[in-house]
Amino acid sequence: QVTLVESGGGLVQPGGSLTLSCAVSGFTLDDYSISWYRQVPGKEREGVSCISVIETVQYYADSVKGRFTISKAKARNMVYLQMNDLEPEDPAIYYCAALNVGTWSRATDYDYWGQGTQVTVSS
Repeated sequence: QVTLVESGGGLVQPGGSLTLSCAVSGFTLDDYSISWYRQVPGKEREGVSCISVIETVQYYADSVKGRFTISKAKARNMVYLQMNDLEPEDPAIYYCAALNVGTWSRATDYDYWGQGTQVTVSS
């Protein structure tokens, strides 16, 4: 059974940091790219970052470049999103998603999704 479970969300002040984790099971990170998406009510899911099966192949949305870093620990089946200098535009539910063919694709192309973790930025 394939599962993706996000954790690490919470409340942080503007300028603060959070690290989100995505624990995957039922497949290996050698076979699937993993992306982080975020969504706020009333808006479409927005791609934030992606890490390919080749770890050095990474993608970032312009809005998070230089602030967010994606990484993975294959031996632990974990993918991380380090978020620094959080801004008032960053609050959302953050999801991780797995894609077997391709990288950094449309949300509808992804094979599996987690349930999401809430990130709130407020002073």
